[in-house]
Amino acid sequence: MAQYVLNKFKKTLPVIVGMAMDSNTEESFFDSLRKFATDLIKNNISDTSVKNAKLVLEMLEHEAKYIPELSRGDKIYIETFSMLWNFLRGDPKQGTTPDLFEDLFQILCRMTGVKKDGTYTEYKFVKHMKRWPTGLEKEIREKRAVRKDFIIGLLIKKIEKRSLSQASRYQFEQGMDHEQKKRQVNEWWNDFRFHLAMAIKTPAELNLFMEESLSTKTMKMLGRARNKRIPFFITPYYISLLNTEPNGFDDQAIRSYVLYTESLVDTYGNIKAWEREDLVVPGEPNAAGWLLPDGHNIHRRYPEVAIMIPDTRGRSCGGLCASCQRMYDFQSERLNFDLDALKPQESWEKKLSKLMDYFESDSQIRDILITGGDALMSRNRVLDKILDAVLKMAVRKKEANMLKAEGQKYYEIQRVRLGSRLLAYLPMRIDNELIDILKRFKEKGLKAGIRQFVIQTHFQSPLEITVEARKCIEAIVSAGWTISNQLVFTAAASRRGHTAKLRQALNSLGVVTYYTFTVKGFEENMEMFAPNSRSMQEQFEEKSFGKMNEAQQKELNKIFRHGTDLAASLNRFMKTNSLPFVPTDRNVLNLPAIGKSMTFQMVGISKEGKRILRFDHDHTREHSPIIGKLGKVYIIENRSVNSYLKEVESMGERKEDYSSIWDYTSGDTEQVFPLFNYPKPGFTPTKEITNYKETD
Repeated sequence: MAQYVLNKFKKTLPVIVGMAMDSNTEESFFDSLRKFATDLIKNNISDTSVKNAKLVLEMLEHEAKYIPELSRGDKIYIETFSMLWNFLRGDPKQGTTPDLFEDLFQILCRMTGVKKDGTYTEYKFVKHMKRWPTGLEKEIREKRAVRKDFIIGLLIKKIEKRSLSQASRYQFEQGMDHEQKKRQVNEWWNDFRFHLAMAIKTPAELNLFMEESLSTKTMKMLGRARNKRIPFFITPYYISLLNTEPNGFDDQAIRSYVLYTESLVDTYGNIKAWEREDLVVPGEPNAAGWLLPDGHNIHRRYPEVAIMIPDTRGRSCGGLCASCQRMYDFQSERLNFDLDALKPQESWEKKLSKLMDYFESDSQIRDILITGGDALMSRNRVLDKILDAVLKMAVRKKEANMLKAEGQKYYEIQRVRLGSRLLAYLPMRIDNELIDILKRFKEKGLKAGIRQFVIQTHFQSPLEITVEARKCIEAIVSAGWTISNQLVFTAAASRRGHTAKLRQALNSLGVVTYYTFTVKGFEENMEMFAPNSRSMQEQFEEKSFGKMNEAQQKELNKIFRHGTDLAASLNRFMKTNSLPFVPTDRNVLNLPAIGKSMTFQMVGISKEGKRILRFDHDHTREHSPIIGKLGKVYIIENRSVNSYLKEVESMGERKEDYSSIWDYTSGDTEQVFPLFNYPKPGFTPTKEITNYKETD
């Protein structure tokens, strides 16, 4: 492979090869390359050439320097062009890979003008998007009906094997024949508690429910996962969404959430916390400078919002996503699937009161995100108590402001969010009792000054949008809550047209998209990772077909403010304006301590071919004051661009469809869509920042 890339250099870039051969030292090669790039900028043969010439100059500025890599906390040495010089002279440095030189080849081809990327046309866009069916389409529903019937047969056997002495509400009455049992399980199927009770918890059982379709290699890997105590928890409903036929529909985007990767299994037990601000020492500020209550209930990065994780079943989920951002917490067993052990203890109500004191006494917080785990894993009665505590806290904060002068008032609670993937994992959870709780909370919340009520969910694929999911979405929207979606941009989900189709399918049901997240983490998520260059490519080439002007954005905001017949109004809006979807989401990476950003510049490439990116923070939003100390940060991506392209090629994609990915070497964070802005407070708030301490 290395010789193949070297031959490409000799054939296509003889000038660059000549520079290396004529330079007796690395420094001489750097000087020649610098002069060559500078001349190309002066000649201005094309925008692409100038852009890549400037990139080469930027990378040369970082050559032979140590930089602090934030995610790992290490100093790394950049020697990109040193490795290229040795490679072109036939003496590659030890450990260098062809992926490094392939990336440099692509950059230098574009700099010299010998390679030009074609335009991503609307024809290609529509073609790519049409490849991805939703779970509402007739053919998919019919296939899944067959799967469900097979699974129900296995569930009957599973229930029959249970001891009668085993405490469970899901037991067959004596004398029931097979058809009666089948009808009974079909009835239980609509009860979310049944799916939690019957969850698949071992690799062998998973393979059984997958109709013995998993390979020997996969089973061995899953066996290692179990030995390393990686949890398995997959509900019968979610397993029914997967395809077991060799030539059936493409379910990779959801399958990769159920089947763990080799890199995750190898790394589990040694996973580090990507979110450095989640590492809290009692009495000390976190990495973002915030002082937090004892325990692991509140996570905070920004002034205006804090995450609350209750000590309830909300510390579990409806399933473990293989790319979970809180895999570190599952590893440390702060999050788990022992539902009985997660029942709230008597001490929880006292702790809840203290947590509310934190929100009430904070000068800047106006947004509370209750998540986990999964907020909706908490029972209705427990969730109702949590929301009631939030409501009372919001009222007290509002009343306290009446005694404060202008300029001294604290921000009041304006937004309440519940983070849940159960809309996709277990939509039966959204029952009538929960909808009544949400309705009542909104009615009372409006009087307390709360203006935004959001279910922040996570659909990963159009295939997760089923009849059951549609029903629960309609119920939540009818309760007056907004549903926003966060997509994790995994390799499978990043394929051409997939994210666009998900946006379209969600919009058609009245759901807005909020974030498209680059996969974070370290080696554990290598196989799931899609480079930031692909995220930028998706933003500029696919998402751009839904771009709205200012007038259209204002009209869309009015639709959501009125909140009546949301799905129908949104569909009319898209049809009238000839939009395939409304791209209200931002493509971002969640950086340790610094926050969400896509403002970056490539400054080097590691010997493995992983791009080294220099990030700046998102200047469109407020940050912790510590941001002034952090400045720009450096991150090494989880995998090379070439490795990613091989991954999607193994899924059936054509590399040529992604050829422009190499040219996305920088980015700027998108503006927050106006729909997600906080309402104006109606008073002059204090500039005082509480619960904050400068770190050394």
